[in-house]
Amino acid sequence: MVAVGIHRSPWQRLRTQMAGCLLFGALVPYLIRIATLGPLEAIGPVHETFLGAVVANLLGIWLLRNVSTYPGVEASGYVLPAMSLSYGAVLLVFLLARFDYSRLTLSLAFAGSLTWLFFTQGRAQREQRLRIGLLTFGSAKERPEVEGITWVPLSSPTADVSGLNAVAADLRVDLPEAWERRLAEYALDGMPVLHIKHLFESLSGRVELEHLSENNFGSLAPVSAWMTVKHLIDWVAALVAGFLLLPFLLAVAVAVKLSSPGPALFRQTRIGYRGRPFQVYKFRTMTVADDPTDARAAAMTRDADARVTKLGRFLRYTRIDELPQIINVLRGEMSWIGPRPEAEVLSRWYQAEIPFYLYRHIVRPGIAGWAQVVQGHVAEVEEVRSKLHYDFYYIKNYSPWIDLLIVAKTIRTMLTGHGAR
Repeated sequence: MVAVGIHRSPWQRLRTQMAGCLLFGALVPYLIRIATLGPLEAIGPVHETFLGAVVANLLGIWLLRNVSTYPGVEASGYVLPAMSLSYGAVLLVFLLARFDYSRLTLSLAFAGSLTWLFFTQGRAQREQRLRIGLLTFGSAKERPEVEGITWVPLSSPTADVSGLNAVAADLRVDLPEAWERRLAEYALDGMPVLHIKHLFESLSGRVELEHLSENNFGSLAPVSAWMTVKHLIDWVAALVAGFLLLPFLLAVAVAVKLSSPGPALFRQTRIGYRGRPFQVYKFRTMTVADDPTDARAAAMTRDADARVTKLGRFLRYTRIDELPQIINVLRGEMSWIGPRPEAEVLSRWYQAEIPFYLYRHIVRPGIAGWAQVVQGHVAEVEEVRSKLHYDFYYIKNYSPWIDLLIVAKTIRTMLTGHGAR
């Protein structure tokens, strides 16, 4: 992960990644294949494969760099998914268009690109710890604890800043004139000068919303264009997934029904888009109980909750219990990616206790979300307050890139069970 605005390691710079991938992931495989061509083999497919490898490398690097700007992302962990996706897309075009292509050249190109990117990311990780100069005025007086960051207090405008990756300050307070002049000089010299609040957001993945207008475009709603496109993608993906997964979903429903008394599906009223209540669907993972006297306590899931069945624990661990929410996506009540919807009784409680809580309903709730993959499941007010900061970060950075990252993290979560209760 590289915070927005901070100088990257030379090994992470665009020209380094691009040059190596085009050399080892396109040109070298092309030359090897040309050198090994038999007398009766056509050269045309090799040329087409070379162009395809160039496109795949450009697309893969573009994906990798956009995803790796988010907090908690080790770029080395996303090299394989990014390049697999880009090379897979090129291969799909070759197959659909029925282009002749060289399998050997494409395989060598893929291997060469992966080798170069893993090598550069490995070298960059050795230089990963960042040194950031800090002007101790305003909110910057308290240095936030962030892994991988060494804060260097700057006591005067004449302080030595050589060896620093950036300088951070609270740019909303009135700084001494000498410091204002010095910050301008830093910027002219090519040293990144960052607002401490924005820097902390890019490093932690959290936004402490102080004013309801605080997002990238200064308006309350995220980018409407992406919301519209995403809603269409959600619906098409849900339709396809529902059709393909129907036999599996029916088998799970039968297993739930046989494992313990009660219905296969669990329904609960939750608060969704624009604060509207809706019925969410999940596979039942708990034993059926009488109407609880404390609805709020019943809506919370605790660690090692005794109500969870043996099959239910597995379904929660793998997130299979969430799959019936495909119905909610088809009905336009949910998205694949977004802040997780809370039970109505909990949502009303949080709304009364936490300022700006309603703001999380400005986008459709999701089957998977940023807070879920970073923090895991929470229920208590203070935990929810922290979770809300992650929801605000997602809303502020609402884009296809953070959605793509959440998909990748969700797949890893399904394999590891992080955050399951």
